[in-house]
Formats: sequence, structure tokens, C-alpha cells
Amino acid sequence: MEKNSKIKNIKAREILDSRGNPTIEVELETDFGVFRGSVPSGASKGKYEAVELRDGLDARPSREAGGPVLGKRYHGMGVLKAVKNVNEIIGPKLIGEDTANQTKIDEILINLDGTENKAKLGANAILPVSMAVCRAAAAAKNLSLYQHINEIYTGLTCVKLTPVRPVSLPIPCFNVINGGAHAGNDLDVQEFMIVPQKMSFSENLQVASEIYHQLKEILEKKFGKLATNLGDEGGFAPPIRFPQEAIELILEAAKKLNYEVKIILDVAASQFFKNGKYRMKIGVFSREGLLNYYSDLIQKYPIMGLEDPFSEDDFAGWKMLNSKFLIPNSKFLIIGDDLTVTNPRRIKMAKEKEDCNAIILKINQIGTITEALEAAKLAKSFGWKIIVSHRSGETNDDFISDLAVGIGADFIKAGAPARGERVAKYNRLLKIEEELRWAS
Repeated sequence: MEKNSKIKNIKAREILDSRGNPTIEVELETDFGVFRGSVPSGASKGKYEAVELRDGLDARPSREAGGPVLGKRYHGMGVLKAVKNVNEIIGPKLIGEDTANQTKIDEILINLDGTENKAKLGANAILPVSMAVCRAAAAAKNLSLYQHINEIYTGLTCVKLTPVRPVSLPIPCFNVINGGAHAGNDLDVQEFMIVPQKMSFSENLQVASEIYHQLKEILEKKFGKLATNLGDEGGFAPPIRFPQEAIELILEAAKKLNYEVKIILDVAASQFFKNGKYRMKIGVFSREGLLNYYSDLIQKYPIMGLEDPFSEDDFAGWKMLNSKFLIPNSKFLIIGDDLTVTNPRRIKMAKEKEDCNAIILKINQIGTITEALEAAKLAKSFGWKIIVSHRSGETNDDFISDLAVGIGADFIKAGAPARGERVAKYNRLLKIEEELRWAS
């Protein structure tokens, strides 16, 4: 009997992410095999992201009903409601659908939920299904996942791009020092990323790994062994407060190895914006004061971009930064994450307000692969840069590596060059680089 790519079965289960919190893994079966997708979770979330459905502390089905008592499971962080939504609502609806039609299946998922932000079923229930569908279709066509994603991306009619960028390896941004919501230190800036300046992905990975280990030696010598404890994304969490101290430590490590790197800061400013002020541990800033602080850092250090430098709704701050840095230097990256949340509506708004020239692309912020690809294509039509990103609570799923290559993303960030859930993404990119080299 000839194989087909129609869905035969879908089931979901609760697994743990890299922070030890529950998340969802989905298994989808076709004649070509069983295909999986697991969904990450962020610690620092934008308020306009798609909803991540958690069981909460108030859900308490009785033992007599045959179900578990959910109230205290994982301190309310359980995802059994979302698992149930996959197994009892999504799965039965998709049986018999052809995985070759990603757009149609994602539309079914969106309509099943029926809310603007995936609040009914949960983006954490919808996304792993969408990912597994994408993998199943690639296998049915005997294509690598990135090749299949590129075909979908190229075929989307939401925005016409001429030409659509072909598959290519993204430039990696490695988070080597953690702060903010990702670490237990006094740094307000959430991520200090190095961007090596080599030509190939494998060379850039080597540079990052060597700097990472050199930085560990420096931190240990300067502050003691406790300074090499890790944050959520594998970067070090040293006992420092001032961002410039973190930058100087990174540059010292690079200099010792004779490597040139650029730096991107993920400020995640929404996390410390309260009552109209930016309340950092180094001081309280108005938007004008924070802009001046950024200006001093940019003049002193090789900073190539700022991610979420202002709160997600502080449009005046974004525009001020744009006027100061983007207009005189179009290569400087003003990057929206909480601002844009991989949402075409928010991306259009940011364009109209002239807020940024780059976006973070996180598939769980929007909930389906089709919508994420539409967001990427829209941003590309504006001439913006795309940075495909992981989350602080990750799984070993390496889907975003193929996604970044398939859409020709400019950059990818997946954390430090350490910890299994981070290097899974980087190791997948090494394999893709090999495959593309052989193909050429």
C-alpha cells in the first residue's frame, strides 16, 4: 500500500523544560512514522504574547472523578489542561488531515481556539502540534526540515518578497552573561550576547566556546568559583551590578584569545519599567536618562544592537532611540521582542511608529508555524533583520535551527555554547552547514 502523509493519531504528554517546569510534547503519527514537537516557555514574557495555558492553583478535580488533584501540582505550573486540549479537542479534529497543507492545518488550529491570543486552548497546546505537522510533511517529501520550511515560506502570499532569501546559515548570538529574569544576580540587563565575526557558523561556534571558557577562568579568578554559576540560558551569573563591568569582562576574554566580537544587549526593559520610570539597581532613569546611558555604552563599547531597550508600550522611548542611532547608522540594530511578540499586527504597528529595524522571532509567542512565517515575511518586507530565538525554559527540540535556515534569518540566539538544550540547536546548525556544503 502506498504511504500517505495524512494524520493517523496525535497524542500529547507533560514533560519538563530546562527550568524544571512542565511543558508539552506532542507525538503525531502518519504512514511515514512518528513525529514530535515540544514547546518552550519564557521567564521574561511580553504582555502581548499568545497565552501559555497553565493549570494554576485553583484547579482541583476530585479524586473520585478519577483525575489527579491539580491544585498543588508543580506549584500551579502544570499543563494537564493543555495536554487534555490536544488529546480530546485538537487530535480528533485533525485525524485524516494531510500534513502537506501546513497553512490549512494551522488555520484549523486557530479556528478551534477562536481567540485572538490562543487563550482557550493555549499556545502551548497548539504550537507543538503545528511543529509536528511540519516535521511529518518534510519526511513525506523526503526533505530536510529547513528545505520544507523554505518551501512554505516562499509560497506564502501574505507579502510578496522579491527575491525571497534562500536558505542560509544565520549568524549566531551567544548569551555568555545572564542577568535580569534569567539569573539571581544584580544585573538588570538580561542578556549579554557576543557575535563572533568569522565567516562560517562552525568557526563562530568555536570562537564562542573558547571565549566562554576563557570568561569562566577570568570570573573564577576575580570573584571565586561561585561567580561561574549559570543563569537560565547557560550564561554565567557573576556577582556584579553594572552592565559595563559585564561587557568589559567579556571583551577581556575575547582579547586574551585575539578574537574580535560585537555585542548585543537584551535589556528586557519592560521588566523594570514601573510608574513611568526605569527602576534599575544602578539607578532610576527617565526615558531620556536611559537613552543617554545607552549612548554612553554604545560610544565606548562595540555594541551592534539593543533588544527591548524600552518598555513594550513606551513608544516615545523607542522613537527617540531610533532618531539617535538608527537614522545616522542603518546598521545599528534596534530589536523588538516584547514590543513585537512575533505578531504581524504588532510588527505593523512598530513599523508605523518607526520603533525598530529588527525583530526577535519566537514561535511560541504566536502559536503556529504559519503565523510565525508570516511575521518573518512581513518584517523582511520592511527591510528588517530577523533574529530567531529560543526561550529561557527550553527543551532539546532543535526546530528553531531549521526554521532560521529555512527563512534565511539573519541571526539566531539559542543561549550560551553550553547546556544540552542550548547546544542541541547549535549542533543541528553544524549538521545543516555540512549538508549545505555537500550540496554545493
